[in-house]
Amino acid sequence: MDTLSKIIKEQRKFFNLGITKNIDFRISALENLKNSIENNEALILDALKKDLNKNEIESYMTEIGISLAEINYMIKNIKRFSRAKRVRTPLAYVGSRSYIVSEPLGLTLVISPWNYPFQLAINPLIGSIAAGNCCIIKTSSMSPNTSNAIKKIISEAFEDRHVYVVENSKGMSSRVLEEKFDYIFFTGSPNIGRVVMETASKNLTPVTLELGGKSPCIVHKDADIKNAAKGICFGKFSNAGQTCVSPDYVLVQKDIKNVLIEEIKNTLVQFYGQDAKSSPNFGRIINDKHFTRLKNLMAGQDVVIGGYTDEKERFISPTVLNNVSLDAPVMGEEIFGPILPIIEYENLKDAINIINDKPKPLALYIFSSSKEVQNEIVKKTSSGGVCINDTLIHMTTNYLPFGGVGESGMGSYHGKASFDTFSHNKSVLKSSVSIDTKVYPPYNITLDKIKKLLKFL
Repeated sequence: MDTLSKIIKEQRKFFNLGITKNIDFRISALENLKNSIENNEALILDALKKDLNKNEIESYMTEIGISLAEINYMIKNIKRFSRAKRVRTPLAYVGSRSYIVSEPLGLTLVISPWNYPFQLAINPLIGSIAAGNCCIIKTSSMSPNTSNAIKKIISEAFEDRHVYVVENSKGMSSRVLEEKFDYIFFTGSPNIGRVVMETASKNLTPVTLELGGKSPCIVHKDADIKNAAKGICFGKFSNAGQTCVSPDYVLVQKDIKNVLIEEIKNTLVQFYGQDAKSSPNFGRIINDKHFTRLKNLMAGQDVVIGGYTDEKERFISPTVLNNVSLDAPVMGEEIFGPILPIIEYENLKDAINIINDKPKPLALYIFSSSKEVQNEIVKKTSSGGVCINDTLIHMTTNYLPFGGVGESGMGSYHGKASFDTFSHNKSVLKSSVSIDTKVYPPYNITLDKIKKLLKFL
């Protein structure tokens, strides 16, 4: 029996003791996690700098701060989330009571990606712990420094029999999936998501898949152009475009296209200066493979902003492509890098049709001053989430569930949604022993009376 199998066996034993179901234990566990994160803040920031060249402000905003906010939210609300919920009981069962109890699922697996390697490992864990589970975390080998930091933080905050981080050795992802879990939470690409789902199906293990896709951004002719450019640049070029909900392409009304491009150019100078390569605020591509892939996507395109690359540093400047064909390779896959295709449209219907002809995206962005335009786009398209007159921020609130639909994923989390994702809602009906309205064999009752009785269900 290898180390992983031993840990899983110990976690099963620990969960069956019922200790993790205790609310005070869960709160204490979350407080331990919070303390460990705060004590290792410098380590996390340094790791993110080494893995992705992230600026410490961006790292704190998008990784550490979001995770701490989620912990605080859970600690504040966990008692309320855990209470049994009374629901109505049909009149046919007069005297009985019905309620729903949230119970932990058991042993959970969190598989996290490399692009936001800290936040996307810790946030699902928070939901799992808050719901009363044990957890195995499989971090990405592509962000080794952050993975090591997570390993240290978790080992300081938890016993292995409660939460354990799997080492990033060769073949470990496949090895982890060989084990039986009660729930799997995966964040990553659709292709790997399919593998996770297929493997999980062998044990009938339920899954949440947080995937991605080509998230569109519509800029209508009545939009505030400066606000749109600022929102697009922040959403697209943060983390060098390696964000699952970054605007993947822009659909802009043709009358304002040139104005928007010019304003994007001005905004990029404001954000990163004349040379983004020397800016302390602009990241790098995670590895050589992705660098080459992104460079190939730019080949033969009409580059109107940027387009500069440095293979040694894995640097790709903030790049805007104009007059992009819908059949171009850059429109055939999620870009996941600092390359922004611009496609013009004449009528709003055309933009909506372009979106609906593609798989459902994880996010959809709308820049428009018109409520009618905003409502029409929301009503006539389908996406995991929508953000109007801004980008990214819809996924930072604990009060909105975050997740995909169709090829962009299944299931959701953040805030209450995280607690629900890692819980089973158990239905309980407590029948009255003094009043019995049921009908038993032999059925000495007419069909008409049964029909009348069942109307009270």
